[in-house]
Amino acid sequence: MAKLDQAASDVTRDPTGLRRDVGLIGLMWASVGSIIGSGWLYGAEKAVVMAGPAAIVSWLIGTVAIVLLALVHAELGGMFPVAGGTARYPHYAFGGLAGMSFGWFSWLQAATVAPIEVEAMIGYAGHWHFAKGFQHADGTLTTSGFLVAVALMAVFVVVNFLGVRVLAHTNSAATWWKIAIPLATIFIVAVGNFHPHNFTAHGFAPYGAKGVLGAISSSGIIFALLGFEQAIQLAGESRNPRRDLPRATLGSVAIGAIIYVLLQVVFIGALPLGSFAHGWAKLDFPGISGPWAGVATLVGLGWLGVVLYIDAVISPGGTGLIYVTATSRVSYGLAKNGYAPKLFERIDRRGVPWFGLAISFLTGVLCFLPFPSWQELVGFITSASVLMYAGAPLAYGVFADRLPHHDRPYRLPGGKVISPLSFVVANLIIYWAGWDTLWRLGVAIVLGYLMLGGYAWYATGRNLPDAPRMDFKAAQWLPGYLIGMGLISWQGGFGGQGHIGLWWDMLVVAAFSLAVYYWAKATASRAEEIERSIEEVVVTEAAAH
Repeated sequence: MAKLDQAASDVTRDPTGLRRDVGLIGLMWASVGSIIGSGWLYGAEKAVVMAGPAAIVSWLIGTVAIVLLALVHAELGGMFPVAGGTARYPHYAFGGLAGMSFGWFSWLQAATVAPIEVEAMIGYAGHWHFAKGFQHADGTLTTSGFLVAVALMAVFVVVNFLGVRVLAHTNSAATWWKIAIPLATIFIVAVGNFHPHNFTAHGFAPYGAKGVLGAISSSGIIFALLGFEQAIQLAGESRNPRRDLPRATLGSVAIGAIIYVLLQVVFIGALPLGSFAHGWAKLDFPGISGPWAGVATLVGLGWLGVVLYIDAVISPGGTGLIYVTATSRVSYGLAKNGYAPKLFERIDRRGVPWFGLAISFLTGVLCFLPFPSWQELVGFITSASVLMYAGAPLAYGVFADRLPHHDRPYRLPGGKVISPLSFVVANLIIYWAGWDTLWRLGVAIVLGYLMLGGYAWYATGRNLPDAPRMDFKAAQWLPGYLIGMGLISWQGGFGGQGHIGLWWDMLVVAAFSLAVYYWAKATASRAEEIERSIEEVVVTEAAAH
């Protein structure tokens, strides 16, 4: 996952006056540029360490999961062609409490990307002599590495204060570059360096189903494939959303999945036998930083390794810049919608929300403390991202019942089946991230409720004009959903107590998800309230405008 352009700024638009001049290629490239990001630098290695060669299966399962979520978003994006729709759909369907909650989940997702890109930069920079002391052998940051990470976050914020807006836009040239590097790596490494026996040297699936499923959430697979929503964010500017939205959404996922699966296959096949002689879990590149650069060096392609080291610093750096921007804009949007203090709306003379930037910096620094390595942070961001996306299937079910005649430029075939199925899949991805990640996510969610809920209580008590209108009845399912997922994870076998056995735990998650889905649909806002929310919701104007 990489660039966030449209979602970074919540732009005021007139639904009847949008400039519909974005075609299929523009939509698809926006999503492809987001999907092919820093995840490719580590995903193949982390997945094979967790699942062995069966990591290929993990990528395929992850692709199916993302396709299901993307299909639901395709219809909703056509119905409500506004930027930041992912956080808006639950607000329309379930009122202010749900809107505040999913707005917070959206902020968590944006706020954790810049730190993970810093981790990627430091990881590959370890090749250079001056950076060798920044990480321990297990990938966690040393004291000096932590200070460097903080300095890089500070650089991101300073550059944003200077008003570098062009970095917030995906363009075709950058996307071609992002595709060209991994494709070139696939071809160059595979030629003359592919060993089929690697796939069975220690068994195809040495860590069983648990390894295959755990890799989906925790190794960077879902993290890498996320980004399809960029086409959805551009729905309002699409020339032909009925035709192009599903094609762009599914096409971008297909392109990303093909590239990532090929990367995984080539990575496994190109490794010298000695690098995993003691098993995939002990994969080793002695003295080499960065898995793909390590492979290139081991097979005698040192020049390619140098290219990858350079790209691995530049590409995550650009992404980190954009997501620092995104975080400040999301907090700006939360303030505009009455969920956060007006202080987040304050901008400087360059149109930069300075307070939001400062908070994004502090958040990034805090992320390095509980998640001091790339892979640990991946599990958190995957869970936060999927939790954010999980609101869309719930909203879809409500709109299908409450707004059957609302204009739908794209209508999802079998939507009433795919919608609950996609909600089940989203919760399975969250569950597979493991208890060690989810309890931290739970702490972040509680902090969000304390801060945003405290402000909402204050704003309502003072009768402030922008005080959010909470609808506890329509969102009564939300506490049960969040607490229930936490309890299942705690008792499950993915880092939890192990009281629920493998497969039974997934059956429990599926049954629980369906119960929440139909509970939410039964208690959702009435049709007239939904229409009022659609009309009243403040469509945030980007601070840069």
